[in-house]
Amino acid sequence: MTMETERFHIVTGGPGAGKSTLIAALAAAGVATRPEAGRAIIRDQREIDGPALPWRDRAAFAEAMALWDMRSHREAAERAGPVVFDRGLPDVIGYLRLCGLPVPAHLDRAARRFRYHRQVFLAPHWPAIFHGDAERRQDAAEAARTCGMMAETYPDYGYELVPLPLAPVTERLRFVLARIGAPLSAAAAARAPAPR
Repeated sequence: MTMETERFHIVTGGPGAGKSTLIAALAAAGVATRPEAGRAIIRDQREIDGPALPWRDRAAFAEAMALWDMRSHREAAERAGPVVFDRGLPDVIGYLRLCGLPVPAHLDRAARRFRYHRQVFLAPHWPAIFHGDAERRQDAAEAARTCGMMAETYPDYGYELVPLPLAPVTERLRFVLARIGAPLSAAAAARAPAPR
């Protein structure tokens, strides 16, 4: 692992587990963050009635997510200090596995080449806060299966999972900041969004 990838941190898990809320809190605390590929791709593809949607062409959706994640990785390299990613390239592999689709060799190579910190934060499935929306069409059972698949996939790529506490976002924020070596100011803690 290079010094560069030591500062790249991932938050993974199933949908509706509080990942995006935590990423927003980290950004409010002054930590560089990178957004989730899936939601952005769904918004863009819906706007143009494109084919790369998970309910139209899962393989095309996975390819689009991989391209997004590689670009996100490269952009993060231009920043100083820790960067926290809302999912990473191994999530694409987990998605394909979850869908029962083959993992193309080039996507496997991408997940092995574009590296992150060896410890990955896992947001466990949390039924109390799970809810669907226009972009998150999975039900709670699929969300739980997604979390389980990410928990299987990341170790296959040499990562160690660090489960996030089932706790308010301010506690999760402190948990992550302590592990990535970034301070939490009182002002940032006060601005942290409430869990949805």
